Amino acid sequence: MENYTGACNNPYRGNLNDLLLLLSAKVPPTGFGLGSIGQGQNRVNGLALCDGDVSSTECKTFWNDNCMVKYSSTKFFGDIDNQTKLYMYNAQAVDHPTSFNMKVKALLSSLSGKAYADTKFYATGELDLGASKILLGLAQCTRDLSSMDYKKCLDVAVGGLPSCSDGKRGGRVVGGSSNVRYELYPFVETGKKGRS
Repeated sequence: MENYTGACNNPYRGNLNDLLLLLSAKVPPTGFGLGSIGQGQNRVNGLALCDGDVSSTECKTFWNDNCMVKYSSTKFFGDIDNQTKLYMYNAQAVDHPTSFNMKVKALLSSLSGKAYADTKFYATGELDLGASKILLGLAQCTRDLSSMDYKKCLDVAVGGLPSCSDGKRGGRVVGGSSNVRYELYPFVETGKKGRS
């Protein structure tokens, strides 16, 4: 990805602004959209993705915890982006990290399969851990990927969680093509997508 100057008369900047306007109109009805504007070195390619249960109004803003925007001068549609990743985790640890990590992986692997069958490539679910603790999870990939790449995309994201959130009460991997998250507090409504 290349840098560009922020000058007001920069053609790339103008195309980026136009693309963001296009995506803000195109994305909210379905939660996903992509587009390209411009020619040559000033061409901007971008996509926007909102979580599957986000309202159209919330999705239109893009700038929240439930949506992502990606853009580049390089055309990336249909390619898995395993390079761009943001890892986040809850600083609090759990009591039994090994068994907890196995339960997290089981839940997220299950959600990957459910998301694959969903038209939005999105699934949420929960796992009862006993003692009034519920593990909640979310799995999602961008809808420009093929079905074969979709499975790879989520496998890589789920596989990356243990290294960054080993034994933590929550964790998240947000990539250029995926979003995988788990928490011990409600951050999604799981009733809409079924329970694990």
